[in-house]
Amino acid sequence: MASLRDIKNRITSTKKTSQITNAMQMVSASKLSRAEINAKAFVPYMEKVQDVVASIAAGSDNTSHPMMVARPVAKTAYLVITSDRGLVGGYNANILRKVMNRIRERHTSKDEYVILSVGRKGTEFFQKQEMTILESSIGLSDHPTFAEIKEIARKAVGMFSDGTYDEVYMYYNHFVSAISQEVTEKKLLPLSNIESTGSTASYEFDPSAEAILEVLLPQYAESLIFGAVLDGKASEHAASMTAMKSATDNASDLINGLTLSYNRARQAAITQEITEIVGGAAALE
Repeated sequence: MASLRDIKNRITSTKKTSQITNAMQMVSASKLSRAEINAKAFVPYMEKVQDVVASIAAGSDNTSHPMMVARPVAKTAYLVITSDRGLVGGYNANILRKVMNRIRERHTSKDEYVILSVGRKGTEFFQKQEMTILESSIGLSDHPTFAEIKEIARKAVGMFSDGTYDEVYMYYNHFVSAISQEVTEKKLLPLSNIESTGSTASYEFDPSAEAILEVLLPQYAESLIFGAVLDGKASEHAASMTAMKSATDNASDLINGLTLSYNRARQAAITQEITEIVGGAAALE
């Protein structure tokens, strides 16, 4: 049975841990608020670009840009967005599990696919699996800018255009609410079945629809990647906040249980001392 000193030391250390996890929960909540604003603020821009691209595709019979045309698939790229740090519950594990399941379903050889990784946890995981990582981006800030992911976004689009791979799938956690995130799979390239978000505006193009697409399509694909990164960051902070709240609650439960054990042990020790005093006094009579 643990001594009173051992129980008291455990209570003290658990209280310190609880203070740390509670502080981390509040920090994550603060980061989540800004990350959610960033993710939502980017949506109107992305939808507007999508509307323009959809309008061009619907209004012209000659828009056969290579980024919009499916071709025989010899190699697939998987763009996977994870976090750089742990203590985020199942945030990373859920994404990586879905990616691995899809890879097992679609491929029989590692030569048939490559990895584009955003986030340290994903990069380290795929390195341990000895998978081919063409590009990786780690060390993103808590509120990333496009400049931070510009390199990997442009390379992801460029390597599709030059035939390094024939299709690109993107995996990330979509932010639903502070307590809910959904692992999302999206076919990034080729850009097929682009639908308008509801806008009915018509556009006049100069010099031509094809020239506009040449510039706009790469930007649109890159914006999809950046939007997923922002969405993933909001989900990451939400997952961290939830995990730290759970840790704080568990610590509180443990402290209550240890306090009860300490009081019982202390009461038993006092009772034992009283019994020994009474027994000694009786022996002297």
